Amino acid sequence: MRNSVLAAVAAVAFLAGVAVAKPNFTGDWKLNPSKSSFGDFPAPSSMTMKIGHEDPNLKVATSMASDRGEFTWEAAYTTDGKECTNTMRDNESKSVVTWEGDTLIINTKASFGGNDVTINDKWTLAGDGKTLTVERKFTSSQGEMVQKMAMEKP
Repeated sequence: MRNSVLAAVAAVAFLAGVAVAKPNFTGDWKLNPSKSSFGDFPAPSSMTMKIGHEDPNLKVATSMASDRGEFTWEAAYTTDGKECTNTMRDNESKSVVTWEGDTLIINTKASFGGNDVTINDKWTLAGDGKTLTVERKFTSSQGEMVQKMAMEKP
């Protein structure tokens, strides 16, 4: 009987450990345009993300090129639900980052050219760790738009 109880406790402890393990997004990621959609925005000609993730710290350096030129920005977050402030093209943004199971949720509020914008990201990592999917929803006074970006490790 004692061995059965110990085995059950060990199994519960193991499953609890599995349940709390979160994906690690660290790596160099490159956009796969054929698996992505950009809504009403034109697709960039290239996009990369360099991510450093040591939970709760998350740093993201993004580079993007399009018809409008090249654009880079860096952001630092914490995944513990505390508000984080970043700057993109002289515009301050405030983000709250939390986990929903294995999905990282990044909710950002900013103002660009006098327009208040809310950006809601959902990050998921494929089981093999080679594809990061970013589902992004923009909301502003001009409406809503949804994007889906498939980022792959080269």
